[in-house]
Amino acid sequence: SAEVAAAPLSSALPSPAAAASSVGLRALSSLASRLLGEGTGLGKAPRGGLALARCLPRTQVRPHMHHNHNPDGETIKVTFIDKDGDEHDIEAPVGANLLEIAHMNDVELEGACEGSLACSTCHLIVEDEDHYDLMEEPDDDENDMLDLAFGLTETSRLGCQVICKPELDGLRVRIPSATRNMAVDGFVPKPH
Repeated sequence: SAEVAAAPLSSALPSPAAAASSVGLRALSSLASRLLGEGTGLGKAPRGGLALARCLPRTQVRPHMHHNHNPDGETIKVTFIDKDGDEHDIEAPVGANLLEIAHMNDVELEGACEGSLACSTCHLIVEDEDHYDLMEEPDDDENDMLDLAFGLTETSRLGCQVICKPELDGLRVRIPSATRNMAVDGFVPKPH
């Protein structure tokens, strides 16, 4: 039977945020298949249980970090303005996202969920509205995370969702003075 008691199911599953950030989508999908059995449908909750569909992202998440984005080596200039007002001019590979670029160049941008669109710690403020207008519109999932961001502005974006393109050459982004994160104070993520 596809019915599962509420207590074992809820205790066996991580919270949606933990599922997105630490378990990984493949592992979560595998867990769902084992718990509910094949063919039961992730969106259909067993009586008294948790709808597993809420644990999975609703839109396609951009690729995880550390990919070879640009085999031709095309770059654009991106300037990160850190919390102290110091500017970091970087030659950023076209196709990489701003979170990856920050981590590759030792710019202190948190990215607690490692680009899985499950937090707002890579929040950036685009300095020039013309550059902001050249970017793809943030989708609903990014807007949901931005609503949690510290110091939200009209030109706020999540660094993990902004992909470098030739038309963004000269992009300037400011890192807000604080982030909202559940991690322990003083935690500095390290790319892996």
